[in-house]
Amino acid sequence: MLELKDVETFYGSIPVIKGICFSLPENTIVSVVGSNGAGKTTLLKTICGVLKPLRGKIEFLGEEIQGVSPEKIVRAGISMIAEGRELFSDMSVLENLELGGYLKTKTEVTKTLEKVFSLFPVLKSRLSQMAGTLSGGQQQMLTIAMALMVKPRLLLLDEPSLGLAPLIKREIFDEIVHLNKEEGINILLVEQNVNMALSISEYGYVLDMGRITMEGSRAFLLDNEVVRKTYLGQ
Repeated sequence: MLELKDVETFYGSIPVIKGICFSLPENTIVSVVGSNGAGKTTLLKTICGVLKPLRGKIEFLGEEIQGVSPEKIVRAGISMIAEGRELFSDMSVLENLELGGYLKTKTEVTKTLEKVFSLFPVLKSRLSQMAGTLSGGQQQMLTIAMALMVKPRLLLLDEPSLGLAPLIKREIFDEIVHLNKEEGINILLVEQNVNMALSISEYGYVLDMGRITMEGSRAFLLDNEVVRKTYLGQ
């Protein structure tokens, strides 16, 4: 579904993503894990068109998308949930959801809203509430729901567990699994919480200083001595 070939992204003259190669098959959850500053967010921004790679190719469903505008990439079927629960805090839950579906017709938005409410019933009970007054977990649900309004084939998630209580983290990760297994949405998950990320992923990549230093199945990475010592504190 998604393939990166020798992708390099710079901030000015500084390389942040360095020769990245990886693939994401259909019907999977794939994680990219690593410490803060490893380049994980830059990687997602490059895939979704916010940043332009200096070199390399990015293919989605067999079509090259590097250098394509973010709007066209969203239309192609990729939606990103940014780190930090970026919402329109002084707008209502409903207004945020409608903005999430800005590329769709009114009829499509209405149909998708019903689907979103079946996934996150708490949002339906808070339609008129300002997004900024929701709890952290509810805000994360709303950001995911906004991304679903365009009916993506591939969902990019940047640190969805950040700042959430343990029980809420588990709830969010359970919902991510549901989106993949029951709704057929492919997931590329970026996380510092390596154990949680790998626990729901079929395959993972370890990113360090802008380079992929290791890859493998969930079982391989969780059992790897370097991963256990560096990222799991074991």
